[in-house]
Amino acid sequence: MIRTSFIRLKICLAAAALSLLLAGCFSYSFTGVSIPSDVRTVYIPFFPDNSNSGLGFLSEDLNEALVNRFVNQSRLRLSSSPDEADIIFEGTITSYRNRPFSVSGEDRTDLNRVEITVRATYQYQSRDEAEWTRNFNGVFEFDPNEDPIDGEREAAIEALQAIARNMFNDALGSW
Repeated sequence: MIRTSFIRLKICLAAAALSLLLAGCFSYSFTGVSIPSDVRTVYIPFFPDNSNSGLGFLSEDLNEALVNRFVNQSRLRLSSSPDEADIIFEGTITSYRNRPFSVSGEDRTDLNRVEITVRATYQYQSRDEAEWTRNFNGVFEFDPNEDPIDGEREAAIEALQAIARNMFNDALGSW
């Protein structure tokens, strides 16, 4: 009986040692980010707003969302120049819509939907061709009856956050 307990203890210790050994062989990130070891910096310029929205904050808010996402959720540092960056983003805000989404029985809008589309390119500085160029869409609804101006702004910010999250995941995600 003592011998059986001793053998079980040896097996448990061996399993624990093997687990620790294997844990050192694999790396896991809770954000799901996969960045090559030689990539350290990212250049994220202001994306021009060609949406004709009339809203002056879209470009700045998108830039802020992208910078926060790439700097705070990865080990990348922000570069002030595309020539000094390992990763380069470029793009344009191509469309903005604020339309009724849900209408009550009295032909009154209960919800509006803000839809924003951004055309973006992601490229490693060391490569001649972009990794991808694609459209990203963000949508968010708000109640125009509560506070139409702040509601639209908050919906636009949420839509831009969704775009930044999707660009981040498509650029660095390892799903």
